[in-house]
Amino acid sequence: MYIEHKTDQNDRGKAWIGDVEFSKSGKTIYFNGLALKKMTGTAYAYSEFSNYYDLENREAYWISGIKKNGQDRHWAGGGKIMIDRKIVNDYLKMVDFDILDENNFKLVDILPTDKQKFAELENQNLS
Repeated sequence: MYIEHKTDQNDRGKAWIGDVEFSKSGKTIYFNGLALKKMTGTAYAYSEFSNYYDLENREAYWISGIKKNGQDRHWAGGGKIMIDRKIVNDYLKMVDFDILDENNFKLVDILPTDKQKFAELENQNLS
């Protein structure tokens, strides 16, 4: 998946390509230590350029599948995309490239996410 930080970034926010985990409901994506919740209803009005928000700090993210042409960044944006080194070969096959362009990508290690932490956050008593 392609994940881009949108809050106050003018399409130049940090961006990653990597494997994600979905919650049982499919409404939350776990990635790189984050829990990103699907925007629905009034939450969607939070940002017209994002479709998920961080459960901890409410910052907006855009999450989508990988584009076959390798042009995942918004046309008005820029910056290197961090790609999980564990999935580079799979990514190159998906986009039918021979090599990863070092001008556009940076190899990183994506962190696991503690899903229990976010389950507790969402289920805490508000009294």
